[in-house]
Amino acid sequence: MARYRGSVCRLCRREGIKLYLKGSRCETEKCAIEKRAYPPGQHGQGRSKFSEYGVQLREKQKVKRIYGVLEKPFRNYFFAADKKKGVTGENLLQNLELRFDNVIYRMGLAPSRNAARQLVRHKHFTVNGKKMDVPSYILRQGDIITPNPSKSKKKPVNEAIANIKNKTLPEWLAFDTDSKQGIVQGMPTREDVKLPIEEQLIVELYSR
Repeated sequence: MARYRGSVCRLCRREGIKLYLKGSRCETEKCAIEKRAYPPGQHGQGRSKFSEYGVQLREKQKVKRIYGVLEKPFRNYFFAADKKKGVTGENLLQNLELRFDNVIYRMGLAPSRNAARQLVRHKHFTVNGKKMDVPSYILRQGDIITPNPSKSKKKPVNEAIANIKNKTLPEWLAFDTDSKQGIVQGMPTREDVKLPIEEQLIVELYSR
C-alpha cells in the first residue's frame, strides 16, 4: 500500500500549522512548528506569495495531509461528494470524517490518525462484530466499533480506553468504557470539523 514515509514534521512546517500527525508530541516544545515556524528547504524563510491556484492547491494538500490520504483516493472522495445532494465541500469533509481510521482517532482510541491507521491494519477493532482492517472503510450511522477480542489485552488499546474518560468526543460519536463499545450515533456536520479548513477552495480547484 502506497503511503508517505518521510518526516511528518516537514508536512506541518510546509502548511504552516499543526496537523497533529504525532499526537501528544505536537502539544509539547518538541513540535517542529514551535522550533521552526517556516517551510522546510533551502528557501523556506524567503518570502512566498501564492497565486489563486497556489492557494487552492495548498488547501487541498493540507486536507490530504491532515487525513493521510493520497491524491487518487482524495480525488475519488471529491467526485463522490460532488454527486451527493448538498454542499460539495461539506460532503467531502463528511466522507473524510467517516473513514474508519479517522473515527478511531476521533473516539480517542489512538493518539493520531497515523497510529489509528496502524491499529486498524493490525485488526485491533471490529465493525458490527466483523474484523475490519481497511483504514479507508466508510462507516455509517449506527455502526458499532469494539476492540477485537483477540487483541483486547494489547497495551495501546487498553491505555486508550482508560484515557477516553478524560476526552470530549464529537456529538456524532459515543464510546461506553464499561462495555468497550463505540457507536456512530449520527453523521458529522461542518460544525463538527474543528479544523482550519476552507473546503470551498478545494471545490474551486477541482472545478477548474
